[in-house]
Order: sequence, then structure tokens, then C-alpha cells
Amino acid sequence: MKTLNVLGSILLAACVAIGLPLLATAQKNGPTRVTDAPDQIRLTRVTPQYWRVTLHNPPFNIYGPGTMPQLQKVIAAIETDPQVKVVVFASDVPGFFMTHYDFVPPLEETTSLPPGKTGLPQLPDMLVRLSKAPVVSIAAIRGRATGVGSELSLACDMRFASREKAMLSQFEIGAGFVPGGGPSTRLPRMMGRGRALEVLMTGTYLDADLAERYGYVNRAIPDAQFDAFVDTTARRISGFPKQTIADIKRLVDASSLPPDERFGVEWQTFLDSVKRPAAQQRIGQLMKDGLQTDVELEQHLDAHTGRLPASD
Repeated sequence: MKTLNVLGSILLAACVAIGLPLLATAQKNGPTRVTDAPDQIRLTRVTPQYWRVTLHNPPFNIYGPGTMPQLQKVIAAIETDPQVKVVVFASDVPGFFMTHYDFVPPLEETTSLPPGKTGLPQLPDMLVRLSKAPVVSIAAIRGRATGVGSELSLACDMRFASREKAMLSQFEIGAGFVPGGGPSTRLPRMMGRGRALEVLMTGTYLDADLAERYGYVNRAIPDAQFDAFVDTTARRISGFPKQTIADIKRLVDASSLPPDERFGVEWQTFLDSVKRPAAQQRIGQLMKDGLQTDVELEQHLDAHTGRLPASD
């Protein structure tokens, strides 16, 4: 915890030096608000059985400590509502599903949060609970799903990607640290060891067709048909008995999901890795280059991390 506080102070000082805002700006009100502003997670009950969760933190859908309690409330609602059967996660920010964690707030804003219901830290806790919830979760990926965005997608039961617009990556190695939201635990089970290592060790984007071939997503859908396909799939599932859905998920989970403690190990490894000088140097350079402010850098994050000086 102490190390992260030091790193948070370093990053905060760097942000002040280059003039980055220290607080997220408030967003516009949306349907069925989950928490007070900033309104980054918007829950819409399309029907009592079919919900949509809209990710709304323009311009890049960056995930940060302010997002955490909003997503917590959504996950709790999904777990406990007696009627909901299927939940679709989608973005209304052009070009971005969800990207990486927010490097501007001091990191103690994240590390000081209490553990979640599973006993894990809050981000892995929510992702584990989403995977085990007695409903079907669908990630509708249009735009970049990077870092936490990829990890949220992997925690969902199904992932559908826009063929022309979806891009997925775990960029973290390029910034010098280990991803903490579960991809090292989930990806080998989905695509095999070699392909998982390719994704995690290169930090490069996969387009929708390659992601489909690797097993990163269920299907790549032409963008003109994407919304209709996801909606039709969700509505079909929402018409089936909830107990049957829950029973099938429980049986599949028993043979496919890793033990919860694996996610705790991955999170702790992330915490250990961000204290390293190489990670601090690379993150600081990315911030100076325009991380979180420059659209070109955010769209081509893999190219920018690849151009950073080599680190030991």
C-alpha cells in the first residue's frame, strides 16, 4: 500500500507538471442513473428481464476509482434482481468500448477502497461476481477494449465484436507492469497458452476477425448488423426460464472458471509490478506524450508503447 501511495504521488506530480486535470469532469444525466455524477455507468431496463449497461465516460471511456462504486451498484443489482436474465454491456462513446485505468487520481483512491463481497479487492471482486451471477452477461464491443475494458469483456459470459470497429488488447506490458484484472488467468482457458502469451507479451491490438479466430470473442459481426444481432440474441435469452439459465451457468462455471484466489494473486502481482522503476518511467513518459488527452495516442497505444526506450 505504501509503495502505491508513493507511485500515486509521483504520477500526480507529473500530471500537475504537464497541466492535466486532477478530477474527472461531470457527465450529462442519463437514463436510470446508478449513482450521482459523474455518470459513467448508465443502467437501462429495456424490459424487466433484459438490461443494458452503457459505459459513458467520454472522450476515451477511461476506468478509474470514480467508476468503481457505480459498477459495484450495477453488479449488486444484477446479482439480486429476481427478474433480470440477460445484461448487455455497451459503450456510447465513439471509438472506445472501455480503455485502461485512470492514471491521474492518486492511486490510494483505489487501494484504500475496502474489499468486495468475495474478499478480493474491488475490481477483481466485481469481475469475479459478474462471471458467477445467475444471469447471462454480454459484452457488445464496438471500439477499443483495452486494459480494464478487455478485462470486463473477459468477465462477461459472451463477447461480440463489431468487425470494422472493435479492437482488443492488454496493453500493460508496454507500460511496464502486469495486468491486474484477470487476463493472465482467463485468457489461457479461452485461447490456449501460446495465444494468451502472445496477447499479454506483445501488448498489441487484435482486430475483431483475429480476436474471433483466437477465441478472444465469440463472433465478429459486420457493424451494420451488430446492434440488431446483439439485441436479438439478448431478447431470445431473456425469454427463457431464469432458473434454467442459472443452472446452466452454474454447471459451466464449475468446469471453466478458475478459483477466486487466482484473481487475488494476479491483482497482487499487478501491485508489485507498478512499483518498479521501469513501470514508473514508462507510465510517466506516456503521460507526457499525451496518454488520456491525445486521441491519436489512445487509438494507437500499442504503437506508442512500442516506441518507448527499452527497459531492463
